[in-house]
Amino acid sequence: MKQLYLVDASIYIFRAWFSMDESIVDPQGRPVNAVYGFAHFLLQLLQRAQPTHASILFDESLDLSFRNKIYPAYKANREPAPEELKYQFGLCRELCRAVGLHETASVEYEADDLIGSLAQLFRRDDNKMIIVSRDKDLVQVLQGNDEFWDFAENRRLNLDAAEAHYGIRPDQVADFLALAGDSVDNIPGVKGVGKKTAQILLQHYDSLEHVYQNLDAIPDLELRGAKRIGGLLLQYRDDAFMSQKLTRIKMDIPLKVIKEDLRWQPEPLKVKQFFETLGVGNNLADRFLQLGSRM
Repeated sequence: MKQLYLVDASIYIFRAWFSMDESIVDPQGRPVNAVYGFAHFLLQLLQRAQPTHASILFDESLDLSFRNKIYPAYKANREPAPEELKYQFGLCRELCRAVGLHETASVEYEADDLIGSLAQLFRRDDNKMIIVSRDKDLVQVLQGNDEFWDFAENRRLNLDAAEAHYGIRPDQVADFLALAGDSVDNIPGVKGVGKKTAQILLQHYDSLEHVYQNLDAIPDLELRGAKRIGGLLLQYRDDAFMSQKLTRIKMDIPLKVIKEDLRWQPEPLKVKQFFETLGVGNNLADRFLQLGSRM
């Protein structure tokens, strides 16, 4: 294994859910539009990347992760997924297994944490991690010759390109969000400190810890409202460090996975049975098998 593709599944399932026609149903009349769209995404990914090893990572729950224990309001601003979509998330996991792709999820950890931990586990021997997602938070996982691949935009970023694109180093992402907050995930950050200010602070002091070690010097920075910023940092110190715990991706989950588990190995019978059950014809099954036969 020289390259491992780590796919943040949820983003592409939601994308399929909103873009694919609701009239796509299984023989029992249940909607399978998200699964159908996700299958097309996987086909495109496999065709373009031709990976030997990959893992598809899922979010099992929006309100049971360890982050909710730290901050119960974490992601509380999001609407719960409708039952029809929850059902299809399960089918998407079945799809991955059927077409021979490794997949996993956890009720305690999010897909981001699973991606970070798998990357750390298999980064040895100069293996290159290619993280497929649109979530900028995952940029913090990048090391060495890894790449972040925004598949929808066809944008691939290595360490240097990610720093140029986002204006901060990948290893500063968690601290940046701890300062600026993140309304998408309902992370408070430091009230009154926006993205530009957070960027300037990290350019000067490198990390959240160093920012707080230099609070006395912040009023003297060439920064608009520097004195006020210093006061806000002091006032919302606890929020900043709590937010850092929320935004930092875990990379040390003890996962029982070996290299062979990650090899893409489609089995014709399983592929055909899954798509027959789905009731969407043979075309998708045939395309997965044609791709798999080239490996």
